[in-house]
Amino acid sequence: MRRTPVVRLLLSILLVAVFDSFSNAQVLQSGLASTLDPALQARLLFITGHTRVLVRAASLSELSSVTSLIRVLGGTKVRTLGLITAVAADVPNLAIETLAAAPGVAHISLDRLIGGADERTDATIGSADVRRDYGYDGSGVTVATIDSGITAWHDDLADASGATERVDWFVDFINGRTIPYDDYGHGTHVAGIIAGNGADSSGQRSGIAPGAHIVALKVLDANGHGRTSDVIAAFDYIASHPELRVRVVNLSVAAPVYESYTIDPLTIAARRLVDAGVVVVAAAGNAGRGHNGHTAYGSITAPGNAPWVLTVGASSHMGTVDRSDDTMAAFSSRGPTAIDAAAKPDVVAPGVGIESLTDPASTLYASMSPYLLAGTLTRPYFPYLSLSGTSMATPVVSGTIALMLQANPSLTPNAVKAILEYTSQVYAPYDRLSQGAGFLNAKGAVDAARAFASPDGIASRSDDWSGQIIWGDRIYSSETIAASAQGFARAVTWGQTLWLEPGWTAGPNVVWGSTCGGADCGLAWTIALGGDSTVATSDDETVVWGTSDDDDTVVWGTSCSDPSCAPVVWQP
Repeated sequence: MRRTPVVRLLLSILLVAVFDSFSNAQVLQSGLASTLDPALQARLLFITGHTRVLVRAASLSELSSVTSLIRVLGGTKVRTLGLITAVAADVPNLAIETLAAAPGVAHISLDRLIGGADERTDATIGSADVRRDYGYDGSGVTVATIDSGITAWHDDLADASGATERVDWFVDFINGRTIPYDDYGHGTHVAGIIAGNGADSSGQRSGIAPGAHIVALKVLDANGHGRTSDVIAAFDYIASHPELRVRVVNLSVAAPVYESYTIDPLTIAARRLVDAGVVVVAAAGNAGRGHNGHTAYGSITAPGNAPWVLTVGASSHMGTVDRSDDTMAAFSSRGPTAIDAAAKPDVVAPGVGIESLTDPASTLYASMSPYLLAGTLTRPYFPYLSLSGTSMATPVVSGTIALMLQANPSLTPNAVKAILEYTSQVYAPYDRLSQGAGFLNAKGAVDAARAFASPDGIASRSDDWSGQIIWGDRIYSSETIAASAQGFARAVTWGQTLWLEPGWTAGPNVVWGSTCGGADCGLAWTIALGGDSTVATSDDETVVWGTSDDDDTVVWGTSCSDPSCAPVVWQP
């Protein structure tokens, strides 16, 4: 029913009265601070304008009344997010306090902006050896890409016969279209890294798991922009459609961290999937340089800040297949996480100059034309594009997990992470808040996955494996790792105190041990996640999220003027 001007006036008077009855200090003292995330608290003083928010109900039975209250307060529901018992809505800033004080409301968060985060890679990490020696190609494993969509007709996404695409399903949370498309191009690039078969390059530019199938969930628009509610809706869709048989979720998009992972709706939604046995792989972010051009710590993005998410930083293969010359990518975000001060990332993988699929009708195809690449077949367009970022490193790991799950479908998300860390390769120049457990070793990970499926379920450490995992914030090491470890069970939070197993030795604390206790770490590590071109510059590597670069690609969104992109300060 349309409100009359009188009704609207009365509602405004009511809201002004409520607003005037609370000063900002009184709101904090009243306990509403625990209901509002920090980014929203700043909007309590606004008497005009609207804000996109995520409102979590105290229980499922309260969800309907919360939705009704939003409508009464002049707000508009965008969508219901059943996975986290929440509503995404557009509400008047003047109504935020009233909404936060309502008895059925558990928490309100800003619906934050998100953005999107080759043959040398194959050889560097050993996935080519896996396909050659074992015949694994990811067949039978479905990976969901939560990104900008997918170009399902691309030759490299056809099956072995070349007749049928391997894109099983497509859902568009941005425009509601039903036919697969990718107007930005980021999602197609990511999907190609995971499952491209190299058809347009005679197999040279194949992905890590060219037999895997893809479920594409579009959450970014043609400019690479989206919101956390779109990602949560994609999580919700996967959880409510088990018939899709998704085993891995690739999240090459990210959002700023303003809340502990224990209350952030995005990280909570990711937890629901992990507890159901789905591995959630997320980009660490690309804010590894500070304002002064030096390495910036404390720059991990969400949901990669959550312990149950497998968080991927970026390395560089330096344009060679020789693993010995690999380096950390300077742009790759470092730990510890904001708010919770937890050890991250988990592992790093090649993310510089990664060659993968493109869509000739996409934004990236037009804006990144110097980095387009031809294949070996004659086509009226360039089928490939070279990009850099943790957005590219993440699908390298997702593709590796597809190989692991083909070798051993019984692996739990915690077992997958443990194997990837245990078999990784440590590079001495880099601390654990930069490289995590180490550099990805796909061949070792598949070998350990196979060992977990053996009668004794035990993998013995090889000479080139780290033999270590970062459980919580501490390093643990052992000469063997077993599938039966209680820490690998479903619904166990990575880092819980139950990890200790016979034969494992506790090492240093990653966050406050020798790796980060000196002047280089500082007492406050400040980063900006967007909207500031001085955050990071680079002469020979990608920098991202609106930052500037001299001669390489710029991905993961363009600019970010929303308040959610304000600088984040991490305090120990």
